[in-house]
Amino acid sequence: MAQWKSGISVIALTVALSLTACGEKSENEADTAKTAAPTVAEAEAFMRHAEQKLSDEGKSFSRKAWVQANFITADTNIIVAEADEAFTLLGVKLANEAKRFDGLDLPPELARKMTILKAALTLPAPDDAEKTAELATIKANLDATYGTGKVEMEGETLSLGQVSDIMAEDRTPERLLAAWDGWHKISKPMKDDYARMVDIANEGASELGYKDVGAMWRGGYDMDPDAFAAMVDEMWGDVKPLYDALHCHVRAKLSDFYGDRVVPDSGPIPAHLLGNMWAQEWGNIYPVVQPEGTAGGSIDVTSKLVEKGYDAKKMAKAAEGFFTSLGFEPLPDTFWDRSLFVKPADREVQCHASAWNIDGKDDVRIKMCTKVNGEDFVTVHHELGHNFYQRAYKDQSPLHQNGANDGFHEAIGDMVALSMTPDYLKQIGLIEEVPASSDPIPALLRQAMDKVAFLPFGLMVDKWRWQVFSGEVTPDQYNDAWWKLREEYQGLKAPNERPADAFDPGAKYHIPGNTPYMRYFLARILQFQFYKAACDQAGWTGPLAECSIYGNKEVGAKFNAMMEMGASKPWPEALEAFTGSREMSGEAIIAYFEPLKVWLDEQNANRTCGW
Repeated sequence: MAQWKSGISVIALTVALSLTACGEKSENEADTAKTAAPTVAEAEAFMRHAEQKLSDEGKSFSRKAWVQANFITADTNIIVAEADEAFTLLGVKLANEAKRFDGLDLPPELARKMTILKAALTLPAPDDAEKTAELATIKANLDATYGTGKVEMEGETLSLGQVSDIMAEDRTPERLLAAWDGWHKISKPMKDDYARMVDIANEGASELGYKDVGAMWRGGYDMDPDAFAAMVDEMWGDVKPLYDALHCHVRAKLSDFYGDRVVPDSGPIPAHLLGNMWAQEWGNIYPVVQPEGTAGGSIDVTSKLVEKGYDAKKMAKAAEGFFTSLGFEPLPDTFWDRSLFVKPADREVQCHASAWNIDGKDDVRIKMCTKVNGEDFVTVHHELGHNFYQRAYKDQSPLHQNGANDGFHEAIGDMVALSMTPDYLKQIGLIEEVPASSDPIPALLRQAMDKVAFLPFGLMVDKWRWQVFSGEVTPDQYNDAWWKLREEYQGLKAPNERPADAFDPGAKYHIPGNTPYMRYFLARILQFQFYKAACDQAGWTGPLAECSIYGNKEVGAKFNAMMEMGASKPWPEALEAFTGSREMSGEAIIAYFEPLKVWLDEQNANRTCGW
């Protein structure tokens, strides 16, 4: 998953922006301008100047943020904190000045830009220089604490990547617990800073007219914040039966594998046994739960990549090739010169995969500590999805250089990844023959272990933050509330007694990194909706999971037309342009996994499901 960043869009993710007065005015003239009724012409002039500043300042901030993410030191932390502070101070002024035009009958496009401008501050600071500086420092420190986190285990000092490998590959409960617990200790020092950050940001949100930061985040979806919360609950209700069936089957197979003492056949699953540090995706334990009599159920992409001599750049070239097969222009030479593809041996970097657009035009890049394996092969397709989306809307005005909503941005590359079928792998020469098996269940189960397993996690991360920002959950309740939601939505529990000073949410990048997470839940829904629409347009009539749009330029042209819209229209219009529907819906993901749901229900017939 990505924290994508792009010129102006970096502002929408990290905070923003600036505006100084248009021209010179005397003090009396300025006072008169503030008290006089605003006009549409003034609003238009304000927005023109604001967007120019956004574009200029966005480039400078992006470059500093790029350097810090690729070279984490005390000095680069200070540099990015200072840049963040300046952006935030100016951004608060800009958002507050935009309020002057509230209630004015503006043209629809201008009114939309005003709304985008006020909602662009992921963590708004109050109009207070001291608190803005404090907020910027806290954010830089939280990011650095996560990025430099290490685990002391078995006499070695291990990085997140190394303990993640243990989580993915080891099946010894004691060793998995040591890796899990070790990483979750790195976030303990974050708790007090995080609580202070919440207070400052809530004060800033209040000045902008929002109840709290969570309400401000929910307000960025072209609808009432409460209506948005109700909509995502409804989508979760649609797909929950599929997740519940998967959970029941996986728990039963884990109980068979580890024994009832480690995994009882009822209740929540211990979170350290699912092959991922956060138990957000379960695909790494597929061999434990695969149907009997199958030899893996899916192609071993990792061994094929190694066999064919792939390295990080060759994996990225393959991902680029998917998009160019749809008719998109190749990535610029600067992408290959300026991206970070592998983890350097000589410095600390932020290894969380991300896609960037530095200048709002063509300076697109990815930052990945790529490993030659199947998981990162999918990830690089995902990251390039961001880059191609960024390039598609580069001619939009700055405030429209973004996804129709943040779920769109995450769904683009994932929709392409769904087309990475055996037929596609054969077309690019990664395999010689498509496996002859006609049984769809193994491959669907393997896919569900990632796609379906993620859904409740994608929902509960921001459910937790909404409760934190609203004050429903106080700092002394942070950890207990986190695990209460994880049990409620995921059916998981902590693998050991959590210490009183634990701050387990901080062990997930997007919490200290302050990246809203609802985009990932929406993306899991949207990617299947995009994929089904694309397959329908391609005239596909076979099982949905076997469809690949690789090489279909007609579908690519229609897809690009939607992407070129950026954020210029409300997301229902962008969705309708490609899918024909104005509503996000779980129907496509349910249709994709329908054969698997039937099979899971058969397997679970004599089991006690739920938790």
